[in-house]
Amino acid sequence: MSRVELIMPKMGESVSEATIISWSKEVGEMIEMDETIVEIATDKVDSEVPSTHEGKLVEKLFQNDDVVQVGQPFAIVETEGGGEEKPTEKVNETPQIVKENNIAKAPEVVETASVATIKNSGDRFYSPLVKSMAVAEGIQMSEMESIPGTGKDNRVTKSDMNSYIKTRGTTPAATQTITPIKLNKPKVDATKHTPTPIANTGDTEIIEMDRMRKLISTHMTMSKQTSAHITSFVEADMTNIVNWRNKVKEGFKQREGQNITFTPIIIQAMSQAVKDFPMINVSVEGTNIHIHKNVNIGMAAALPDGNLIVPVIKECQNKNLIGITKAVNDLATRARGGKLKPDDIAGGTITMTNVGTFGNLMGTPIINQPQVAIMACGVIKKKAVVMETEIGDVIAIRHMMFLSLSYDHRVVDGALGGQFVRKVADYLEGFDTTLTV
Repeated sequence: MSRVELIMPKMGESVSEATIISWSKEVGEMIEMDETIVEIATDKVDSEVPSTHEGKLVEKLFQNDDVVQVGQPFAIVETEGGGEEKPTEKVNETPQIVKENNIAKAPEVVETASVATIKNSGDRFYSPLVKSMAVAEGIQMSEMESIPGTGKDNRVTKSDMNSYIKTRGTTPAATQTITPIKLNKPKVDATKHTPTPIANTGDTEIIEMDRMRKLISTHMTMSKQTSAHITSFVEADMTNIVNWRNKVKEGFKQREGQNITFTPIIIQAMSQAVKDFPMINVSVEGTNIHIHKNVNIGMAAALPDGNLIVPVIKECQNKNLIGITKAVNDLATRARGGKLKPDDIAGGTITMTNVGTFGNLMGTPIINQPQVAIMACGVIKKKAVVMETEIGDVIAIRHMMFLSLSYDHRVVDGALGGQFVRKVADYLEGFDTTLTV
């Protein structure tokens, strides 16, 4: 017999930790290779972690709602076979604070001495990481109880703590005497965030946001506070693309077993335009601009429950139209079925959203941080258009679509944003109608 540590796997470029939602196996039960052992939640998506070994679960190193770092062992499995028993390092019950959002790592002596003062006064559970963050910020248990949680059973997560710390001190608190650490975030105006009481007359149904809606709310509000949003609009003539798609869609479906929609065509045009304007394919970290070599286009998708998720088509610059189409269909299908993996929604460099799906002419979407641009595509609608011809101007019925680009005016000027969205329209209008798929 030998003992093997199960390691929390990497779950995407920007995911460094996960919260354990529930265990699928109990100590003493047998586990098969690739069988789900634990269900986890990140700030991106929920997922299942399969076992990398076959054997008996002999120890859980973490419990429900604990936070596990990527690369950290979370369970020990006893496997068949010879060999000496592998020693396992004792996992510190109070993980060190990860430096994020300019929150300094707490000195070990402070952490060891102070965590004992953060004890649950009721039934609410706090993970070791949340307790450590509270110690570093001088937050007492009486104040912890007032922090709204977005985790399972309203548990407070790391994201909740970061959001609370960022706005802490904007409203008076009788017990607060400690000055919070200042973060390099836009200054929050307390007058804009003071909640307005809503009288409950009995004619109103009150429901609580689900976990996904809370995350979306936090992310969207943060984006508006972070970026200077500005939007440019153009109108594209989609007539040639509409006629081409009508001609090839049945044959493509019979041959490939899936539909070809306008979304991959628009994504391909965006990828081509990025080559002409690479400074639109960047992200911002503080005062640093990261220029991405790969064009990873996020595709905002509405879920059946009304929430939103953004799977990413990776390396669009290396894919042809068929490759992009298959990637779009695969991600859309798995998004609707709740089968996306954390890596499927990580690494996006620019985003598009199709508001035309809902019959909308245009939209002004919010930037998906830390990206600097997001494009919205409106409904393709027939309308009378003045066209210039060799024999003069004529009025014709054309399939027209509005494109709108919201971009971060901190790093993208109006000229660049306007030229980029115009270039996307140019590629759409110049689409090769002789293309065979």
